[in-house]
Amino acid sequence: MSQAPLLIAWHSRTGASHAMAEAAFEGAGDVALCLPAEDVEPEHFLAARGYLFCCPENLATMSGMMKDMFDRCYYPVLGRIEGRVYATIIAAGSDGEGAQRQIDRIAKGWRLKRVAEPLIVNFAAQTPDRILADKSVPDDTLDHCREIGAGLVEGLQAGIF
Repeated sequence: MSQAPLLIAWHSRTGASHAMAEAAFEGAGDVALCLPAEDVEPEHFLAARGYLFCCPENLATMSGMMKDMFDRCYYPVLGRIEGRVYATIIAAGSDGEGAQRQIDRIAKGWRLKRVAEPLIVNFAAQTPDRILADKSVPDDTLDHCREIGAGLVEGLQAGIF
């Protein structure tokens, strides 16, 4: 498995989280690895020095596929990735804090270090049709995601974190 300083793990149902993960990947350049959560294995965590988790909030929690990734990978890497860095991007219908808290609790158990403020993007989806609809991410949000990806890689490569 090739080493990449940054692992970008994402899950998306409506396209928003995928678009934001891809924008972060563009910002990070070819030294990052961007994978859907269902494809992430413990070896990907071990090979990276930092992580960007990007997912939607579903029913006030992180998406099930993202939770599945953490369930599959948590114990195989426990005690082996302490001190590594992470950041998050959450696509929310109204709040996003529930998903954010869940990821932060997992990161705390792994002893990861948050190095960027959480980005929670509120799409104000409050009806079944709007919740399930494909999402279009504003350009300024995608630019922010590119900056997050670039900043994470720059900090890792410079040894800042």
